[in-house]
Amino acid sequence: MSGSPYPLGLRLAGRRVVVVGGGAVATRRVPALLDAGADVLLVAPELTPALRAHVDAGRLRWEPRRFVPDDLDGAWLVQVAVDDRVAAAAVSAAAAERRIFCVRADDRAAATAWTPAVTRHGPVTVAVLGGGDPRRAMSVRDAVRELLAARAGEPASVDAAAGAAPGRSSVPAPGGPDTGAAPVGRVALVGAGPGDPELITVRGWRLLTEAEVVVADRLVPGLLLDELRPDVELVDASKIPYGPSRAQEEINRILVDRARAGKVVVRLKGGDPYVFGRGGEELLACAEAGVPVTVVPGVTSAISVPATAGVPVTHRAVAHEFTVVSGHVAPDSPASLVRWESLAGLRGTLVILMGLKNLAAISATLVAHGRPAGTPAAVIQEGTTTAQRAIRSTLGTVAADVEAAGLRPPAIVVIGDVVGALDT
Repeated sequence: MSGSPYPLGLRLAGRRVVVVGGGAVATRRVPALLDAGADVLLVAPELTPALRAHVDAGRLRWEPRRFVPDDLDGAWLVQVAVDDRVAAAAVSAAAAERRIFCVRADDRAAATAWTPAVTRHGPVTVAVLGGGDPRRAMSVRDAVRELLAARAGEPASVDAAAGAAPGRSSVPAPGGPDTGAAPVGRVALVGAGPGDPELITVRGWRLLTEAEVVVADRLVPGLLLDELRPDVELVDASKIPYGPSRAQEEINRILVDRARAGKVVVRLKGGDPYVFGRGGEELLACAEAGVPVTVVPGVTSAISVPATAGVPVTHRAVAHEFTVVSGHVAPDSPASLVRWESLAGLRGTLVILMGLKNLAAISATLVAHGRPAGTPAAVIQEGTTTAQRAIRSTLGTVAADVEAAGLRPPAIVVIGDVVGALDT
């Protein structure tokens, strides 16, 4: 292909875009297409858990099979996200016959369209093409983002090589430059925030731009993954098999192994790493292995998600306390560490994370131990994102109302008089 690319901003709202492949590349590209409002058809025999979550939420349609040319009927754009050159070439040929622009992850030279390096700053979207060099495009993109942030008055970035600044949690590796030890990489436990990609901290975003390996939870904002360099190894932590304990052991092993290989590793976690995120276990595993760790706090959904739905967790003369609790274990389970009977006696706000499955049992337990059934309650699904939904209810009826509304995880439950504190 010769000549310079002609830049365009595609308005894809309601228009069919076909994505072929269900792996890491598709996981990174699909969120931006959904954000643009595209009607996405995903064709792949298997999907990552992150993509499957989009399917389950009804955000896109999935054909669980290999690509056939008829998949492009009615499409405006096709994204080939497979590393099989023969299969990719077949999709390219079908797109060319139909005069549909085709982006190819495996071969930029064979593509008829390129995906630029993108940064978003409020209503401003900056897309950079680096003449076929993704690293050049990323470098320019990052410089532009820094400039936009500086003009908006956001904190300037700090060189990561300088280590953690005062007030930031950091665990250094034993030894130092004079010990003669083999070079060790580093791990950053980064909170990605509640869902809106702009709610990651400046430091967290900068560490993402430096990462060589990103180990991501299912709930991290997909648009953040879209901004990673093409050569970054993306590990979908929710894809790791075994039960919860074995899965965590495998995540710990990946962090340690990649860092010992000299890599810069970011463990990207929804919300804050230490709010039901098992970040402490990961820090201890890295420290035991001699891997330096930096902890970057994140905006927790426990406070931010209710705020976006008009619910402050505290309010003068209404609530002087709030309690955050995990509801992933039923109140009557021997494994529960929560004293629900004590929580029922509190007058303040109760914020429940991961509690939708057990909401009926939780609400019944609270009422049985003295919390009035008429206590206001709110449930917010996918808070801070464009898919946010919320209902208002009471403690006695909230479980039935959630089921009737079809709300699903991830969702935050708020119980207390603050639910109506800002109503006018």
